[in-house]
Amino acid sequence: MTASGVIPGFVAVIPAGGIGSRLWPLSRADAPKFLHDLTGSGNSLLRDTWDRVVPLAGPDRVVVVTGRAHRAAVEAQLPDLLDRNTLLESEPRDSTAAIGLAAALLERREPGVIIGSFAADHVIKDNRGFRRAVEEAVAIARTDRVATIGITPTEPAIGFGYIHADGPLEIPGAPNAVTVLSFQEKPDLATAKRYLEDGEHLWNAGMFVAKASVIMRWIRAYDAALADGLEALAEAWDDPARRGPAVDRIWPALKKIAFDYVVAEPAAAAGALAVVPADFDWDDVGDFASVARLHSGGRARDLAILGEAPTVLADKSTGIVVANGKRVISLIGVKDIVVVDTPDALLVTTTEHAQRVKSVVDALHLSGRGDVL
Repeated sequence: MTASGVIPGFVAVIPAGGIGSRLWPLSRADAPKFLHDLTGSGNSLLRDTWDRVVPLAGPDRVVVVTGRAHRAAVEAQLPDLLDRNTLLESEPRDSTAAIGLAAALLERREPGVIIGSFAADHVIKDNRGFRRAVEEAVAIARTDRVATIGITPTEPAIGFGYIHADGPLEIPGAPNAVTVLSFQEKPDLATAKRYLEDGEHLWNAGMFVAKASVIMRWIRAYDAALADGLEALAEAWDDPARRGPAVDRIWPALKKIAFDYVVAEPAAAAGALAVVPADFDWDDVGDFASVARLHSGGRARDLAILGEAPTVLADKSTGIVVANGKRVISLIGVKDIVVVDTPDALLVTTTEHAQRVKSVVDALHLSGRGDVL
């Protein structure tokens, strides 16, 4: 392992997509959650992710996959991102298309390259622990396996998927690697408690490391047409005259499906997926309860306040207030409250029901209220 410096033969990929519907009305289609500072660091989640992976790969070996509509915002936040490493989607097609495009293109540019996919909207503060886990994952990837990084659970969380880990693997450079038996969907509370107690399950953080060629091999085994489309895009990508027409023609027809289903689960079933258990802090900031937890340090008695110098008057209240409007917000004797105030939409719920915000977004879609999405 390397104590510092870039990892040889490694490229970091940052898929920056999705609107973060459980963080509405703060997160919108034109300003998704990865473009927001949700931690109080002074940087967006995207910028924090960039700062975390650049020491591992180097600024010229970080690729960002994002929507055309977000190009200007992404480039403003990442001025060192190379134009050739900005992969623009014409519309959302889920994680297989995003990661697969990067894999197909990078394999053409550098046969044998190892890539690591790290979401743009997660929070990790222990960069040294993150580096150690990625280095082990790269060592696993050199054996033609797919590697993932699993987070050691600290509570029976029902908002995360789980990885069922088995016995250790003997892989040089990856002393903590273990075989993955299967992926588990988000469980109910009783099941999550059982997973926490058995010590065999890790949170699925959606971080994957593998040779680009191996990823494409699994995609092709799942859906040859999807692999053909991604490789056709990669073949045209570095020619500016061909790229736009190829994206417009091919991208909308690509199958919309998550990477877990196409690559991770089949690889696990075949015994070709390994996990590095990690105990660094991690949060996918999946809802306002997560945001409140990040700002309160886990202290339930606190009220977290985000916004541009918001005017919030609170007495014996806990939870979170996100104030992006001009109103005075007064809270008296309310517990675990969530208030998100924007110029055109107001959300009021509790941290217990924060995951249900997505149902509001779904209802607004059905009612044709795209103007507030």
